[in-house]
Amino acid sequence: MNSITQDMKYRLVKYSQKFGVTKAAIKYKTNRQYIYRWLNRYDGTLDSLADMSRRPHSHPNQHTSEEIKLISDMRRRNPHEGLVVFWVKLRQRGCTRSIPGLFRFLRKSSLMAVKPPNPKYIPKPYEQMLYPGQRVQIDVKHVPTSCIVGEIQGQKLYQYTALDEFSRFRYVEAFEEASTYTSMLFLRNMIAAFDFKVECVQTDNGFEFTNRLNQHKNKPTLFELELAKFDIQHKLIRPYTPRHNGKVERSHRKDNEYFYAVHKFYSFKDFKRQLYIHNWKYNRFPMRPLGWKSPNETLHYFFTNCVTHV
Repeated sequence: MNSITQDMKYRLVKYSQKFGVTKAAIKYKTNRQYIYRWLNRYDGTLDSLADMSRRPHSHPNQHTSEEIKLISDMRRRNPHEGLVVFWVKLRQRGCTRSIPGLFRFLRKSSLMAVKPPNPKYIPKPYEQMLYPGQRVQIDVKHVPTSCIVGEIQGQKLYQYTALDEFSRFRYVEAFEEASTYTSMLFLRNMIAAFDFKVECVQTDNGFEFTNRLNQHKNKPTLFELELAKFDIQHKLIRPYTPRHNGKVERSHRKDNEYFYAVHKFYSFKDFKRQLYIHNWKYNRFPMRPLGWKSPNETLHYFFTNCVTHV
């Protein structure tokens, strides 16, 4: 690399070649041995005058050959172990090096851990519904506390959502509690609001829907009794797997982005009214899974022409 230092050395060498080493030492105020050293190194190129590395060739605390063999053998048997785990295993075999020292040696020797790729989740093909009401997903959303202001600040509000898997048509309702009783009321109102018969309802394992995960698992809830009354099948998803209720969960994410992020509620009546308006817009908005038709249009086309979006 060309530098100011190399330029000065180049002038020194050229001057000494032209006028002699003694005159060069006097002019540049240095000793003759220094000039002879650069004259011996100079081969006609400027790169030969560059400073060489001052890094020592050895160190009193460098890894011994026994330690290097131990580290290499251990890395060959443990290619995926992280730094700390690998260091602990070396200490168990008598190695006294520190973690930073081991890290520098591994990096210098290209013996860093090879992280295996994470297994990718491959979802199974989801069952496509063939007509409205074949399966309806129901879930409860807790209203963010930052949206609740005024005289009801600190109070809890809940959004019950029922989404038809075929048409994505939604029915939502506001409640001040989430219990098996409110779930029963919501189910009644949902059946009255839908213009089609519901054959199956899919929910998670929340206590407002089922007793499956508590000590009263053999006792049906009010919600399940109401389902049996209307001869509706109740399908429970796998515990702690919300993606199995993905359509209604996705709709709740859109509620967060387009509704709760920009609205405040000053009373339960105010929340109920704004939620109704938001859902009215939701059912009239085109969606890509529906062939850019809205849920209302999908239901209209199905019942008038028996045309699906699939």
